[in-house]
Amino acid sequence: MNIMYRACLKASKLLIRDFGEIEKLQVSSKGPGDFVSSADKRTEKILIEELQKAHPDYGIVTEETGIINKSNMKNRWIIDPIDGTMNFLKSIPQFAISIGYEEEGEIKCGVIFNPIMNEMFCAEKGNGAYLNNSRIRVSNKKKIKDALLVTGGPKGSSKIKDKIFSEYINVSKNVSNVRKFGSAALDMAFVACGRFDGYWQREINLWDVAAGVVIVKEAGGFFCF
Repeated sequence: MNIMYRACLKASKLLIRDFGEIEKLQVSSKGPGDFVSSADKRTEKILIEELQKAHPDYGIVTEETGIINKSNMKNRWIIDPIDGTMNFLKSIPQFAISIGYEEEGEIKCGVIFNPIMNEMFCAEKGNGAYLNNSRIRVSNKKKIKDALLVTGGPKGSSKIKDKIFSEYINVSKNVSNVRKFGSAALDMAFVACGRFDGYWQREINLWDVAAGVVIVKEAGGFFCF
């Protein structure tokens, strides 16, 4: 936990500097509707360097670089340098650095850090979930009709847009309301602290939700992937 915490803090310093000055960044396209900034790549580089200082033999799964040290599948860091890149590029303060630690196929601890709001969500298996230094719990809503849910997608390149839109309509008819904030990691963190009652999304990646899995579970929730 300390290793991930320090890595997040170091990587976030330049993100905070760049936030609000997005027009100065060099932005390249990764694909239809999906962009990556120089800040994204730089943040990932800092995170990798910090994590490798502590455990050079561990595997790393990252959004931008892919898999590092494939020989170690037992101990792995799972990184999303900026979850909510489009929000970051548009100066919307709803994005986060997300790091999960996986051991023998199970996510054992995770950190989700929104540097602009200075909110650090973290959890370790068996030790509860926290927002900064305060214990958090999922909401106690009993009925789905009273629930406030959050979702994401579909991507511009999605081949199942109709299915996702149909699902959204069906769900929204049976709950209090639905939000779309643009960061899967923070969506899950917000479920963990009771701001949302639930989250769902199709076409999600491991690095989007790895840290959120253990945070939600340790806050008393459940997760299906």
